[in-house]
Amino acid sequence: MEQTLIRQLGDELYAALREARTLDPLTDRHPRIGIEDAYHVSLHMLSRLQADGERMIGKKIGVTSKPVQEMLNVHQPDFGFLTDAMQRPDGATIDIAATGLIQPRAEGEIAFMLKADLKGPGVSLDDVLAATAWVAPCFEIVDSRIDDWRIRIQDTVADNASCGVFVVGETRTDPSELDLATVRMRMSRNGEPVGEGLGSAVQGHPAQAVAWLANTLCRFGIPFRAGELILSGSLAPLIAVRTGDRFEMQIEGLGGCSMRFR
Repeated sequence: MEQTLIRQLGDELYAALREARTLDPLTDRHPRIGIEDAYHVSLHMLSRLQADGERMIGKKIGVTSKPVQEMLNVHQPDFGFLTDAMQRPDGATIDIAATGLIQPRAEGEIAFMLKADLKGPGVSLDDVLAATAWVAPCFEIVDSRIDDWRIRIQDTVADNASCGVFVVGETRTDPSELDLATVRMRMSRNGEPVGEGLGSAVQGHPAQAVAWLANTLCRFGIPFRAGELILSGSLAPLIAVRTGDRFEMQIEGLGGCSMRFR
Protein backbone atom coordinates (compact mmCIF):
# COMPACT_ATOMS: atom_id res chain seq x y z
CA MET A 1 0.00 0.00 0.00
CA GLU A 2 1.33 3.44 -0.90
CA GLN A 3 2.45 5.73 1.91
CA THR A 4 0.05 8.42 0.72
CA LEU A 5 -2.92 6.09 1.25
CA ILE A 6 -1.58 4.89 4.62
CA ARG A 7 -1.41 8.49 5.82
CA GLN A 8 -4.86 9.23 4.40
CA LEU A 9 -6.45 6.33 6.26
CA GLY A 10 -4.62 7.21 9.48
CA ASP A 11 -5.89 10.78 9.16
CA GLU A 12 -9.44 9.51 8.59
CA LEU A 13 -9.32 7.37 11.74
CA TYR A 14 -7.79 10.22 13.75
CA ALA A 15 -10.57 12.58 12.61
CA ALA A 16 -13.23 9.97 13.43
CA LEU A 17 -11.76 9.59 16.92
CA ARG A 18 -11.70 13.34 17.55
CA GLU A 19 -15.16 13.89 16.07
CA ALA A 20 -16.75 10.82 17.73
CA ARG A 21 -18.05 9.31 14.50
CA THR A 22 -17.64 6.09 12.57
CA LEU A 23 -16.32 5.17 9.13
CA ASP A 24 -17.19 2.44 6.66
CA PRO A 25 -14.81 -0.51 7.11
CA LEU A 26 -11.41 0.05 5.55
CA THR A 27 -11.50 -3.52 4.23
CA ASP A 28 -14.69 -2.75 2.24
CA ARG A 29 -13.09 0.27 0.60
CA HIS A 30 -9.59 -1.16 0.21
CA PRO A 31 -9.92 -4.98 -0.01
CA ARG A 32 -6.20 -5.49 -0.56
CA ILE A 33 -5.11 -3.87 2.72
CA GLY A 34 -2.86 -6.25 4.68
CA ILE A 35 -2.17 -6.48 8.39
CA GLU A 36 1.22 -4.83 7.99
CA ASP A 37 -0.41 -2.00 6.04
CA ALA A 38 -2.99 -1.66 8.81
CA TYR A 39 -0.26 -1.51 11.43
CA HIS A 40 1.40 1.38 9.59
CA VAL A 41 -1.99 3.14 9.43
CA SER A 42 -2.23 2.81 13.22
CA LEU A 43 1.29 4.21 13.62
CA HIS A 44 0.30 7.27 11.62
CA MET A 45 -2.82 7.66 13.77
CA LEU A 46 -0.58 7.40 16.86
CA SER A 47 1.72 10.10 15.47
CA ARG A 48 -1.29 12.43 15.23
CA LEU A 49 -2.18 11.74 18.87
CA GLN A 50 1.40 12.38 19.95
CA ALA A 51 1.41 15.64 18.01
CA ASP A 52 -1.54 16.65 20.19
CA GLY A 53 0.64 16.07 23.28
CA GLU A 54 -0.45 12.55 24.19
CA ARG A 55 2.30 10.34 25.58
CA MET A 56 2.58 6.63 24.85
CA ILE A 57 2.58 4.65 28.11
CA GLY A 58 2.14 1.07 26.92
CA LYS A 59 0.60 -1.40 24.53
CA LYS A 60 -2.46 -3.59 24.39
CA ILE A 61 -3.51 -6.93 22.98
CA GLY A 62 -7.08 -7.54 21.95
CA VAL A 63 -9.27 -10.28 20.53
CA THR A 64 -7.26 -12.90 22.40
CA SER A 65 -10.02 -15.13 23.81
CA LYS A 66 -12.35 -17.38 21.78
CA PRO A 67 -15.56 -15.72 23.11
CA VAL A 68 -14.37 -12.31 21.90
CA GLN A 69 -13.13 -13.70 18.58
CA GLU A 70 -16.51 -15.33 17.98
CA MET A 71 -18.38 -12.17 19.01
CA LEU A 72 -16.42 -9.97 16.59
CA ASN A 73 -15.79 -12.62 13.92
CA VAL A 74 -12.07 -11.80 14.12
CA HIS A 75 -9.98 -14.91 14.63
CA GLN A 76 -6.54 -13.66 15.61
CA PRO A 77 -5.32 -11.10 18.15
CA ASP A 78 -4.92 -7.42 17.38
CA PHE A 79 -2.57 -4.92 18.99
CA GLY A 80 -2.40 -1.21 19.67
CA PHE A 81 -0.85 1.59 21.70
CA LEU A 82 -1.94 3.14 24.99
CA THR A 83 -1.54 6.85 25.70
CA ASP A 84 -1.83 8.75 28.96
CA ALA A 85 -5.04 10.41 27.72
CA MET A 86 -6.76 7.00 27.68
CA GLN A 87 -6.19 6.18 31.36
CA ARG A 88 -8.73 6.92 34.09
CA PRO A 89 -8.36 6.29 37.86
CA ASP A 90 -9.98 3.32 39.56
CA GLY A 91 -13.56 4.20 40.49
CA ALA A 92 -13.75 6.97 37.89
CA THR A 93 -16.99 8.35 36.50
CA ILE A 94 -16.61 8.53 32.73
CA ASP A 95 -18.69 10.96 30.72
CA ILE A 96 -19.43 9.06 27.51
CA ALA A 97 -20.13 12.10 25.36
CA ALA A 98 -17.30 14.26 26.74
CA THR A 99 -14.82 11.40 26.33
CA GLY A 100 -15.88 10.95 22.72
CA LEU A 101 -16.88 7.31 23.06
CA ILE A 102 -19.07 6.14 20.19
CA GLN A 103 -20.04 2.48 20.64
CA PRO A 104 -18.19 1.43 23.82
CA ARG A 105 -17.92 -2.08 25.23
CA ALA A 106 -16.35 -3.15 28.51
CA GLU A 107 -13.89 -5.96 28.99
CA GLY A 108 -12.11 -7.26 32.06
CA GLU A 109 -8.49 -8.29 31.89
CA ILE A 110 -5.10 -8.40 33.60
CA ALA A 111 -2.61 -5.55 33.20
CA PHE A 112 1.17 -6.10 33.38
CA MET A 113 3.60 -3.39 34.50
CA LEU A 114 7.08 -4.07 33.18
CA LYS A 115 10.25 -3.56 35.22
CA ALA A 116 12.62 -4.60 32.43
CA ASP A 117 12.76 -4.26 28.65
CA LEU A 118 11.55 -7.10 26.45
CA LYS A 119 12.42 -7.47 22.80
CA GLY A 120 11.59 -10.34 20.50
CA PRO A 121 12.02 -12.66 18.81
CA GLY A 122 12.00 -15.55 21.23
CA VAL A 123 10.32 -13.90 24.21
CA SER A 124 8.70 -16.62 26.34
CA LEU A 125 6.02 -16.71 29.03
CA ASP A 126 8.76 -17.05 31.68
CA ASP A 127 10.60 -14.05 30.22
CA VAL A 128 7.45 -11.97 30.59
CA LEU A 129 6.91 -13.00 34.20
CA ALA A 130 10.54 -12.26 35.06
CA ALA A 131 10.25 -8.80 33.47
CA THR A 132 6.99 -7.92 35.25
CA ALA A 133 6.97 -5.69 38.34
CA TRP A 134 3.29 -6.29 39.11
CA VAL A 135 -0.05 -7.31 37.69
CA ALA A 136 -3.44 -5.76 38.41
CA PRO A 137 -7.09 -6.08 37.37
CA CYS A 138 -8.06 -3.78 34.53
CA PHE A 139 -11.21 -2.59 32.80
CA GLU A 140 -10.69 -1.63 29.19
CA ILE A 141 -13.45 0.20 27.36
CA VAL A 142 -12.93 -0.64 23.73
CA ASP A 143 -14.54 1.56 21.10
CA SER A 144 -14.49 1.15 17.34
CA ARG A 145 -14.33 3.95 14.81
CA ILE A 146 -15.64 1.39 12.30
CA ASP A 147 -19.39 1.52 11.72
CA ASP A 148 -21.41 -0.96 13.82
CA TRP A 149 -18.25 -2.92 14.75
CA ARG A 150 -18.16 -4.43 11.24
CA ILE A 151 -14.47 -5.18 11.59
CA ARG A 152 -11.97 -7.56 10.14
CA ILE A 153 -8.52 -7.92 11.65
CA GLN A 154 -7.10 -5.22 9.34
CA ASP A 155 -9.80 -2.74 10.42
CA THR A 156 -9.17 -3.13 14.12
CA VAL A 157 -5.37 -3.10 13.80
CA ALA A 158 -5.57 0.12 11.75
CA ASP A 159 -7.94 1.59 14.35
CA ASN A 160 -5.34 1.15 17.12
CA ALA A 161 -6.95 -2.10 18.28
CA SER A 162 -10.23 -0.29 19.00
CA CYS A 163 -8.70 1.56 21.95
CA GLY A 164 -11.02 3.70 24.07
CA VAL A 165 -10.19 4.25 27.74
CA PHE A 166 -9.01 2.00 30.56
CA VAL A 167 -8.94 1.75 34.37
CA VAL A 168 -6.33 -0.19 36.37
CA GLY A 169 -7.10 -1.41 39.89
CA GLU A 170 -5.06 -0.09 42.78
CA THR A 171 -3.95 -3.48 44.16
CA ARG A 172 -0.54 -4.50 42.78
CA THR A 173 0.45 -8.19 42.90
CA ASP A 174 3.75 -9.94 42.19
CA PRO A 175 2.93 -12.41 39.38
CA SER A 176 5.11 -15.06 41.02
CA GLU A 177 2.61 -15.26 43.89
CA LEU A 178 -0.10 -17.09 41.93
CA ASP A 179 -0.86 -18.96 38.72
CA LEU A 180 -2.42 -16.37 36.42
CA ALA A 181 -3.89 -19.11 34.22
CA THR A 182 -6.16 -20.32 37.01
CA VAL A 183 -7.43 -17.02 38.45
CA ARG A 184 -11.10 -16.30 37.85
CA MET A 185 -12.56 -12.93 36.96
CA ARG A 186 -16.15 -12.01 37.79
CA MET A 187 -17.69 -8.86 36.32
CA SER A 188 -20.98 -7.15 37.15
CA ARG A 189 -23.00 -4.31 35.65
CA ASN A 190 -25.32 -2.43 38.00
CA GLY A 191 -24.95 -5.20 40.56
CA GLU A 192 -25.90 -8.01 38.16
CA PRO A 193 -23.37 -10.61 36.94
CA VAL A 194 -22.53 -10.11 33.26
CA GLY A 195 -19.45 -12.23 32.69
CA GLU A 196 -16.67 -14.35 34.10
CA GLY A 197 -13.64 -16.17 32.86
CA LEU A 198 -10.30 -17.72 33.76
CA GLY A 199 -6.87 -16.34 33.02
CA SER A 200 -6.37 -19.30 30.70
CA ALA A 201 -8.98 -17.80 28.33
CA VAL A 202 -6.20 -15.56 27.02
CA GLN A 203 -3.99 -17.84 24.88
CA GLY A 204 -3.74 -20.32 27.76
CA HIS A 205 -2.04 -17.77 30.07
CA PRO A 206 -2.08 -13.94 30.06
CA ALA A 207 1.73 -13.80 30.04
CA GLN A 208 1.71 -15.92 26.89
CA ALA A 209 -0.37 -13.22 25.19
CA VAL A 210 2.15 -10.59 26.29
CA ALA A 211 4.98 -12.73 24.90
CA TRP A 212 3.09 -13.03 21.60
CA LEU A 213 2.84 -9.26 21.33
CA ALA A 214 6.51 -8.73 22.17
CA ASN A 215 7.47 -11.16 19.42
CA THR A 216 4.96 -9.67 16.96
CA LEU A 217 6.12 -6.09 17.47
CA CYS A 218 9.76 -7.08 17.02
CA ARG A 219 9.01 -7.39 13.29
CA PHE A 220 8.44 -3.63 13.30
CA GLY A 221 11.48 -2.86 15.45
CA ILE A 222 9.36 -1.91 18.49
CA PRO A 223 10.41 -3.29 21.90
CA PHE A 224 8.62 -3.30 25.24
CA ARG A 225 10.24 -0.86 27.67
CA ALA A 226 10.53 -0.96 31.45
CA GLY A 227 7.76 1.17 32.92
CA GLU A 228 5.27 0.32 30.17
CA LEU A 229 1.81 -1.04 30.91
CA ILE A 230 0.66 -4.00 28.82
CA LEU A 231 -3.02 -4.99 28.68
CA SER A 232 -3.21 -8.71 28.01
CA GLY A 233 -6.74 -9.19 26.63
CA SER A 234 -10.28 -9.86 27.78
CA LEU A 235 -11.11 -12.89 29.91
CA ALA A 236 -14.81 -12.87 28.94
CA PRO A 237 -17.13 -11.59 26.19
CA LEU A 238 -17.43 -7.83 25.74
CA ILE A 239 -20.34 -6.05 27.42
CA ALA A 240 -22.09 -3.03 25.87
CA VAL A 241 -21.80 0.17 27.91
CA ARG A 242 -24.79 2.48 28.48
CA THR A 243 -25.25 5.81 30.21
CA GLY A 244 -25.83 5.23 33.93
CA ASP A 245 -24.02 1.89 34.07
CA ARG A 246 -21.71 0.98 36.94
CA PHE A 247 -19.23 -1.82 36.32
CA GLU A 248 -17.33 -3.75 38.98
CA MET A 249 -14.85 -6.57 38.63
CA GLN A 250 -12.93 -8.91 40.91
CA ILE A 251 -10.12 -11.26 39.97
CA GLU A 252 -9.17 -13.94 42.49
CA GLY A 253 -5.88 -13.06 44.16
CA LEU A 254 -5.59 -9.73 42.32
CA GLY A 255 -8.32 -7.55 43.78
CA GLY A 256 -10.77 -5.50 41.76
CA CYS A 257 -11.64 -2.22 40.09
CA SER A 258 -14.73 -0.26 39.13
CA MET A 259 -16.05 2.57 36.97
CA ARG A 260 -19.28 4.40 36.31
CA PHE A 261 -20.69 6.03 33.16
CA ARG A 262 -22.81 9.10 32.69
